Amino acid sequence: MIFFSNTARPMVAGAAIALCCLGIRSDGLPHYGSRLDHLPRITLWAWERRENLATLDTQRTMVAYLDRTVTIGPAVMSQPRRNPIVLPTTAKRIPVVRIEVAPGAVFDDATRASVVRQLLSAASEPGAEALQIDFDATRSQRGFYRQLLLDVRQQMPAQLPLSMTALASWCSWDSWLNGLPVDEAVPMMFRMEPDRQRAPRDLDEFKIREPLCRSSVGISTTEPWPENIHGKRIYIFADEGWRRVSMTELKRRLP
Repeated sequence: MIFFSNTARPMVAGAAIALCCLGIRSDGLPHYGSRLDHLPRITLWAWERRENLATLDTQRTMVAYLDRTVTIGPAVMSQPRRNPIVLPTTAKRIPVVRIEVAPGAVFDDATRASVVRQLLSAASEPGAEALQIDFDATRSQRGFYRQLLLDVRQQMPAQLPLSMTALASWCSWDSWLNGLPVDEAVPMMFRMEPDRQRAPRDLDEFKIREPLCRSSVGISTTEPWPENIHGKRIYIFADEGWRRVSMTELKRRLP
């Protein structure tokens, strides 16, 4: 649930974003990233905590908030956000849908259609500037995820950006993202120990090789930041919640 810091309600975004903003990449495929160009470059991730971001600098910063968690098991279950978040009325925001997998999960057409409905519901939230999907798909689940993204993109409003989070390995040595119909894949450059354990022994670093991952980066308030974040869209995760973060210090560190 979202509360605004005064009674004015924001207008639903999207009408001013023309379809002509879509470009064509050198390989002939659509370049979707330009649909994000009108948004602030800094985004705060607001996960399942009670948060008060009423003093947010909305000219420079937006919020990607956990809207719901969709669990795939024998059936599809959806859990809406449980804790409130307070935002300025002028805040630009992205609903995030977290997808998790339970024992006995069934990955068939009916399951995919059910998950798509949840994603489209989140995308239709009043004032949503984009939709972001957070799903740590295993190798066997990637085909399902790819088709899910194709279905969502086809049914979403054409002008609304589609974002996904990505394990660092997906953007480096284990890339499978090529050709996905997303505006960006945000490499999560924190909590990377599982990725490091699976990485090839001769890998010196998680060099970003996938084009979809090059325009943005996900970082944490409590871990070292990568050096190459200048000019990128930056998503920031607060491990202990935003009430424990000094916004003044955060602004000082940002490029």
